[in-house]
Amino acid sequence: MTRELLLLRHGKSDWSKPVSDFQRPLKKRGKRGAQRIGDWLAEHECVPQRILSSPAERARATAEKCAKAMGLGVDEVTVEPSLYEADAEELARLVAASGDEIERLMVVGHNPALEEFADWLLPEPLPEGEDGKRLPTATLVRVAVEGGRSSLTAGHARLLEVQRARTLPEGFVFSTPHGIERRPRPAYYYTQSAVMPFRWRDGRLEILLIGSSSNRHWSLPKGIVEPGLSAAQSALKEALEEAGISGEILEVTPGHYPHAKWGARCGVTLFAMRVTDELPEHEREEPQRARRWVSAEQAAEHLQQPALAVELYALIERLQAEGPA
Repeated sequence: MTRELLLLRHGKSDWSKPVSDFQRPLKKRGKRGAQRIGDWLAEHECVPQRILSSPAERARATAEKCAKAMGLGVDEVTVEPSLYEADAEELARLVAASGDEIERLMVVGHNPALEEFADWLLPEPLPEGEDGKRLPTATLVRVAVEGGRSSLTAGHARLLEVQRARTLPEGFVFSTPHGIERRPRPAYYYTQSAVMPFRWRDGRLEILLIGSSSNRHWSLPKGIVEPGLSAAQSALKEALEEAGISGEILEVTPGHYPHAKWGARCGVTLFAMRVTDELPEHEREEPQRARRWVSAEQAAEHLQQPALAVELYALIERLQAEGPA
C-alpha cells in the first residue's frame, strides 16, 4: 500500500526581531506562504491526517496557519520537540514511528535536515528551482512511500511533486453558489461571529461596547470563526481577547449580518452573551480597547455599521421580551 509523506519547510522568518533562533517569528510573507500551501493542499484533496511540527515559533506558526487554511483546527498539530534540532536520521526515526495507519503525514521543520532527509528518501536529489535552491522557505515536498513508513529505506520513495508557495496563484479558493472565486484571504476568514455582551442592572438591560482596534469608534467583540471551533466558541474567545470578559451564550435566536472586509463580504453571526466576569484592565490581552456599559436604548446609536445596529436592536428586543433570568 502506498502512503504519502509531506515535508514542509517553515515560512520566511523575521530576522529583524531581537529574539533567539527558537523564538524567531514569521514575516508577513511567511504567514501568507504557509496559508497558500494549506489552501493548495485542500484544493487538491491532499489534507494530511496528522501534522508533526518543530516547536520553534516559525515552524509551529507555519504548521498552524497551514492547518487552518486546510480547514483543520490548531489542535490537529502535534508539536514534536526533537524536530527542532533533528538531523535526517532523526527525521527518519520519527516518520517511521508515526505508524502505517496514517495515510498521509505532514512534517513541518527546518533545513538542512528536511532537504537531507528528502535526498535520503529519494533515488535522485531534489531538483533545483530557477533560483538554484532546492527547498526554500514555504516549500512543500510530496513523497510516496511504498510498503509503509515503518520500513523506510534509502532511495525507495517516489517524488510526487515539489510545490513552492511563491509559484502558486494569487488569492485563496472560495466556493460560492456561482462557482469558485479567489479572495485575498483564506476561505475561513469570511465566516465570523460576534457577541452582544449584556447584563441586567436594577431590572434594566445594559450592553457592553468596546473600542475598535484604533479606538475611533464603538463596536462589539468580533472575529473569525477559527477552524475546529464552533461560531459560539469563537465568539466567546474573541470576547475574552478583545474585551477581557467571560460569560455564557444564551439560547436566544442569534442575529446575522454582512460585513465588508478583505475584498468581499463576511457573514457574521451575532450571539447574546451574558457577562459573568470582567478582567481588570491590567490583566486584559487588549487593554488599549476602551470598554463602556450603556443602556440598551443607547447601544445601537453608538455603532457605525447600520446592519449590525439593526441586528443588535432585534437581539435586544428578544432579550427584553424574556426579561431577567
